[in-house]
Amino acid sequence: MGKYFGTDGFRGEANVTLTVEHAYKIGRFLGAYYNKKGTKSKIVIGKDTRLSSYMLEYALAAGICASGADAYLLHVTTTPSVAFVAKSEDFDAGIMISASHNPYTDNGIKLINSDGEKMSDGLTDKIEEYLDGKGEIPLAKGENIGRTVDYAQGRNRYTGYVIGCARHSYKNIKIGIDSANGSTWMLAKSIFDALGAKTFVIGNTPNGTNINRDCGSTHIEALSRLVKDNSLDIGFAFDGDADRCLAVDECGNVINGEDILFFAAKYMKSHGDLHNGTVVTTVMSNLGLVKSLENEGIKCILTDVGDRFVWEKMREGGYSLGGEESGHIIFSKYSTTGDGLITAIKIMEILIESKGKASALAKDLIRYPHLTKSIRVPDKDAAINAPSVVKARSECEKTLHGEGRILLRKSGTEPVVRIMVEHPSESTCREIVDSLSTAILSATS
Repeated sequence: MGKYFGTDGFRGEANVTLTVEHAYKIGRFLGAYYNKKGTKSKIVIGKDTRLSSYMLEYALAAGICASGADAYLLHVTTTPSVAFVAKSEDFDAGIMISASHNPYTDNGIKLINSDGEKMSDGLTDKIEEYLDGKGEIPLAKGENIGRTVDYAQGRNRYTGYVIGCARHSYKNIKIGIDSANGSTWMLAKSIFDALGAKTFVIGNTPNGTNINRDCGSTHIEALSRLVKDNSLDIGFAFDGDADRCLAVDECGNVINGEDILFFAAKYMKSHGDLHNGTVVTTVMSNLGLVKSLENEGIKCILTDVGDRFVWEKMREGGYSLGGEESGHIIFSKYSTTGDGLITAIKIMEILIESKGKASALAKDLIRYPHLTKSIRVPDKDAAINAPSVVKARSECEKTLHGEGRILLRKSGTEPVVRIMVEHPSESTCREIVDSLSTAILSATS
């Protein structure tokens, strides 16, 4: 990770860590970087519903135009839609303004290349140098100054693309939707309505400050109540920018990303669509998922946490399915990034063809007791490498007797260290999490 850019872009508290000056300078750099001799480059921008997304959108657009490039505005849309438009409509780059599942006071700038992928670290390193005052970029003058273009048509084309990915009608199916008061607040209902579903929607009244508040994939209990209270067949919960999706079965039970990976892998294998019989997931995945996939004759490759790392491994090996427990699921046939709407469409395909209930989709998945805890620290490296923490971890490893695992990892988006413990005994997991939490807090106090 760099000084500003983490695993999922430049993220922080709006106008504190991430300011309009940062956004303007990022726009200035990208506009100049992508300009070609004799032609103006084109950069497409999307945003979520946060209050601060508007000022960052205009600051980015001003910087892009001031460097002589054109800024195309998708307005409120999803991260995967920006990736789709950037790749399919000959843009030089895409920018999404969102802090994903974070509270409204935070925001972020995600940079996407012309292939619909997260920008390389090499390029973001150059942007960081410019943000720190290294180098000058001349201002465009006269006819070379860029312009902004209202590009809602790009968002509309993406909507049509998602609808076109569905293989079945949803007539007579009752579906719950929680849009997290975020990017899908209009898109999700219109897509499922177009496919014939009877939709029940919550989290679709954004006001700039309620994104992710007690709703969406990070507060899925709201969707669970909606599904149970209305006797729905299934429900889908998105996060703020809709690059992730979790589901709820007809009983109100959560279907998480690992459930989705399991039954999607089985389905794709049976149809000859699971390349090399392999799923890509992260080191945070439950050991039960790995074992369950092995029981189905499916290999599992583990990467660092983050959908960008999952995608890089998928691209490297030509794999067709990857994702994370959080609901970042990538179907490479359809998208270069986690796409919550595509994930929901694929779940519906599998559910309809199973001719059963949503609760039966992942019934054969083995689940080991799995506990996690996030601890806010002033210095992530110092916390993990503190001698007392290293010693505590070593002692905890001995108590596992080779039947589980411990992970300590730094968050790529927050000043947080995450503890993850798996073991057949839930009480053992809890004891180890408590022990490591105490060690980390003592070392950083």
